[in-house]
Amino acid sequence: MDKTITDFFISLVTINSESKNEKTIAQKLEEDLKKLGAEVQYDNAHEKTGGNVGNLYAYFTGNIEKPPILFCAHMDTVTPGNNIKPQIIDDKIFSNGSTILGADDKSGIAEIIWAIKEIRKNNEDHAPFEVLFTISEETGLLGAKHLDYSLIKSKIGYALDGHRVGQITVGAPSQNSMKYTIHGKESHAGVSPEQGINAIKIASEAIAAMPIGRIDEETTCNVGVIKGGTATNIIPNLVVIKAEARSHNEDKLKQVTEQMSNVLLKAVGKYKLDDFQAKVDIEIEKSYWAFKLKDDDVILLAKKASENCGFEFKTNIGGGGSDVNIFNVHGLKMAVAGTGMEKVHTVDEYIAISDLENCVKWLKEVIREYSRT
Repeated sequence: MDKTITDFFISLVTINSESKNEKTIAQKLEEDLKKLGAEVQYDNAHEKTGGNVGNLYAYFTGNIEKPPILFCAHMDTVTPGNNIKPQIIDDKIFSNGSTILGADDKSGIAEIIWAIKEIRKNNEDHAPFEVLFTISEETGLLGAKHLDYSLIKSKIGYALDGHRVGQITVGAPSQNSMKYTIHGKESHAGVSPEQGINAIKIASEAIAAMPIGRIDEETTCNVGVIKGGTATNIIPNLVVIKAEARSHNEDKLKQVTEQMSNVLLKAVGKYKLDDFQAKVDIEIEKSYWAFKLKDDDVILLAKKASENCGFEFKTNIGGGGSDVNIFNVHGLKMAVAGTGMEKVHTVDEYIAISDLENCVKWLKEVIREYSRT
C-alpha cells in the first residue's frame, strides 16, 4: 500500500469508475482490505443495476466484545470521471480541469481504509467494524437500494460522503422524481400550422405556472430536463419533461408533486383539435425517503471524536440524498460524515491534503470511542 494517505487517494482517483463501471476499483479495494485482515465479499446488486460489479463488503473482527460499527463510501463517480490527472497545488489536490477529481467519494474510501490501516498497525484494541463500498450511488442510490442487507450486522455507522471534517449531516429530505410526456399533434409549421398542437408550447405554459425553486424551508422543486421537437418546420408532437420535488415533510412533498402534475393536466386540457385531445403521461417515482436522527449515540459518538481531535463539531440538515437515506429506512442509524471534499460534481473539485489527514484522525477517534463505551 502507498506510503501516505495522499499517495493512496491519488492512486484511487486515477482508476476509472464512473457509475456502473466500478469493477476495477472494487478489485483494487478488495485486495487492500484483505491485506488488512478483512473477510471480503460482494453482493449481486449489479445484476439489478446494470453495472459490472456488486457492492463490496468487508468485516474486521475485533478483540472487544461489542456489535460492529459500519463505515461506508461509494465507489462510483459522476461524469466526466475518466482519465483523471490529479495535481497538487498549494497543498490541495485538483484534477487538470478537464474532469472531476473524484474526491466524491474516493476521499471517503481512502480515509476509511487508511484509518483502519493505522489502527491495526498500532495493534490497538478495538470493537469489530464493517466496511461497505457501494455502487451506483450517483445514479439514484442504486447500490444501497439493492444491497443484500443480510450482510450487515451493525446498528449504527457513518457514510463518509460529506464536506466539513468533524461535522455530520443528521437529516435529509425525501425526493420524488417526475417524468411528464406531453402528446401534441404534428403538422407542417409553414403549410398547415392550424392543424397542429405544439407540445413545446404546452410544456412552456405548464412550466411557467409550476412552483419551482425553494418553496419553503423544508421543500424545493425543480424542472431539470426538457426534450422535444425534431425540426423548425414541424409542429412538435412530443415533449418529455423531467422534474423533481424534495421535502423533509411528506405531506408537503405530496402537495407540491400534485401541484406540478395538476398544472400539466390543466395545460393539456386546453388543447383540442377536432377529435384529437392533447394529453400528458405522468410517471412519479419515490427516489428516496427522508430521515432525521435525534440526539442519540450516532451524534454523540461523532461529537466526542471531534472534540478529541480539536475539531469544531456541528450537525446540519442536508438538502440532498445519499446512501444514508436508504440505510435509515432499513433500520440502520447512520449519519453522513465530512471528508473535506469541495466543489464536487464540477471540474473545479478539490480536497486539501490536511483534510484527508484530519478525517483519518477523526475516524480513528470514532473507532476508539466506540470501542471504549
